[in-house]
Amino acid sequence: MVRPPLTPAERDRGRRLGALLRTARGDRSPAQVAAASGVSLEALRKIESGRVPTPAFFTVAALARTVDLPLDRLATELDDTGNGAVLSA
Repeated sequence: MVRPPLTPAERDRGRRLGALLRTARGDRSPAQVAAASGVSLEALRKIESGRVPTPAFFTVAALARTVDLPLDRLATELDDTGNGAVLSA
């Protein structure tokens, strides 16, 4: 199965996701957050840098829970429509 290339908007949303998680991490090290969330340090680094613009839902959920970032707030922050609509896959 060939995956269609990501759009510029999807890549931008991935960068914004990484920035939100990085900000929410605060003064905790990436290693601390990775260990607490069960996500590999390399995966966390790639997500925070925007190199993985569409991480799996459960990966995002684990990271968001670890950094105390509610998923509804995350979805609102990443909403590209500007009207608070639910994000689609």
